[in-house]
Amino acid sequence: MGTFQEQRYRGEDTSDASSAAKIAANNVSRIFSVKNLGEAGRSEFVAISRLNLTVNDGEFLAILGPSGCGKSSFLDIVAGLARPTSGEILINGIPVQGPSLDRGIVLQGYALFPWRTVRENVEFGLEIKKTSKRERREISRDYLELVGLQDFAERYPHELSGGMKQRVAIARALAFNPEILLMDEPFGALDSQTREMLQDELLRIWDETKKTILFVTHSIDEAVFLADRVAVMTSNPGTIQDIVDIPLPRPRQGSGIRLSPEFGRVRHRIWELLHTGTEGEAKHNRAI
Repeated sequence: MGTFQEQRYRGEDTSDASSAAKIAANNVSRIFSVKNLGEAGRSEFVAISRLNLTVNDGEFLAILGPSGCGKSSFLDIVAGLARPTSGEILINGIPVQGPSLDRGIVLQGYALFPWRTVRENVEFGLEIKKTSKRERREISRDYLELVGLQDFAERYPHELSGGMKQRVAIARALAFNPEILLMDEPFGALDSQTREMLQDELLRIWDETKKTILFVTHSIDEAVFLADRVAVMTSNPGTIQDIVDIPLPRPRQGSGIRLSPEFGRVRHRIWELLHTGTEGEAKHNRAI
């Protein structure tokens, strides 16, 4: 039969494999109360409006949208770090009530503990799980090897490059074996060469671990290169405008697939969606 991804790209029926969503967002809205500038009182800011989305088990789904459309706010809700104003997030059919070890998070800013070595950073989630010291050492060694940092286990974050810090953050998120990996612009602060290298590494790790990945990005090229599907969000209030299937074959690492005609066609389709969504928001603001 092969994996869900292999079945999908061979054109086989995947209805059984994808019948139950790993993540389901049902009519999720997030409204903030904000102070009126130069005026008394407060008003409401609708960051996300009635957003619906499903992510299948083992799927790599990217969320793409203009700045301020609510991408990160939505990821915070999936992570359990924030609550929706209305609607709900289900993980394996169970409503999200808060953070949980079934979800690992990788942020743009690394969020490593500067007083901990690389190994100790990777072991942090395992400590929370009360994993024995011996097992923590074995697991952290395995995941540092997975991200190519086994020789840097006793270094501190300030001794690493930006790309290496992000590898540590990925290893830490994977080490306690979450079912889902939530990634919020993890490569946004890196130079283009390092960014492409880590995109290749992430696909290799995903292929080995089969984790469900929800990946937020501003980059169309990054979303098309990495994902099975790309969910395109509108400007404020943010909601899903369309979901684009990515028909590019796997594996994609180092294949020059970014230069293929199909890559260009999909990229242009998503660019058009983003342009339409932003233009519609501008017209809405002018009408107000």
